[in-house]
Amino acid sequence: MSTSVTTTCRDLAELLPAGQTACRLLFQECFKVGIKNIFITETYRSQERQKYLYAQGRTRPGQIVTWTLNSNHKSRLAWDIAVGPPQSLYDATTLNKVGAIAKKLGITWGGTWTDNIDRPHFEVKSTWKMPKGYKLEGQVIVPSNSKGKVQLIVEDKKEEIKVANTNWNPGSPAIKTETENYIAQAVKDGIIQASHLKDLQSGAMTTDRLLGLNITIQKRRSK
Repeated sequence: MSTSVTTTCRDLAELLPAGQTACRLLFQECFKVGIKNIFITETYRSQERQKYLYAQGRTRPGQIVTWTLNSNHKSRLAWDIAVGPPQSLYDATTLNKVGAIAKKLGITWGGTWTDNIDRPHFEVKSTWKMPKGYKLEGQVIVPSNSKGKVQLIVEDKKEEIKVANTNWNPGSPAIKTETENYIAQAVKDGIIQASHLKDLQSGAMTTDRLLGLNITIQKRRSK
């Protein structure tokens, strides 16, 4: 991936597998306790971008935003988050709750650092393993902007799709509600047309079409 030093990378796919899994697990566990308004603000950061940020407030105008030239973001094992409405962007109460969850998962949280507290920052080592008793329970939707919400789409094991292009059957009211909210947000954000939500609610949505919509939404939100 080649980007300008002024451009923030929010793509989860730019992290190493351990970083991707740890981040998704963190967002999943946050979702399960009702923290759904957090989103990614940066994943991978090149050394060139780190130098650019380090210069801010020193040799370049602006406030100091980093204290190091050796950020763990360049290792592809670190990510930053922020908080969406109605809280402020770096709401300490929310970040503290996320940090407490991260510690249970063996994820390093910048809020515990003594010299330079960095509450939005999370990272793991390349040797990180998912703690015993935890697993990814479904598709975890990790937003990359304040308009999105964390989602956990769990497949109903009782529902088996035997042929392609069959009408989508969520299998449970909870999955139906979460999926409708997800599609409704995409409509509100102008990513897809409102007709898709109407078809979903009326039962006219097919499994193949829903999968295609999800891929489209994720691609648009990762840009």
